[in-house]
Amino acid sequence: MNIATCGHQPWNKGKLVGQKAPLRLRDIWAIRVRLQIAERTRDLALFNLAIDSKLRACDLTKLRVRDVAHGEHVSSRVIVMQQKTQRPVQFEITEQTRSALETWIHQAQLSSQDCLFPSRLHTSDHLSTRQYARIVKAWVKAIGLDPAMYGTHTMRRTKATLIYRRTKNLRAVQLLVGHMKLESSVRYLGIEVDDALEMAEQTEV
Repeated sequence: MNIATCGHQPWNKGKLVGQKAPLRLRDIWAIRVRLQIAERTRDLALFNLAIDSKLRACDLTKLRVRDVAHGEHVSSRVIVMQQKTQRPVQFEITEQTRSALETWIHQAQLSSQDCLFPSRLHTSDHLSTRQYARIVKAWVKAIGLDPAMYGTHTMRRTKATLIYRRTKNLRAVQLLVGHMKLESSVRYLGIEVDDALEMAEQTEV
């Protein structure tokens, strides 16, 4: 279980930052195909895991190989302790993400204790949230989207939004993203509170 801690002040602390849009299914595949064609192994692994995990940037960038893999094989299910809430969150890693991660770990010759996404700068062991934000901007810009409308929270919101649109199950989304309050999930999904609470009650068994 990974215990992620952020020692530095968040780049957006005290700033008014608008809610970032989630990716559509066609956007996900457009980015994925571009990364595959360009043979950008690290970015493909990072992109896929960001979508699957729904982790905040701070938690995602600090993952170590041992958090997602046992030996040479990536686990299908992972539990991570969130830095913000100090609560564990569990997520599934899809087959294509496991494959991308295994390829990246092998190519980069990473050991169990290594950071999953090492920084290319000497000042940090792992990719910083600022570097990750720049990478996300480059991904969306490459497929013709406005980079001002998307960010690292886009990656966290995407799968939860797709699941909600398919199931309308707000409680499931709350569990998947590790929110302590239902209202937090409502804000993430951009739906009306009253409508959300009514839907949640309807989905309870």
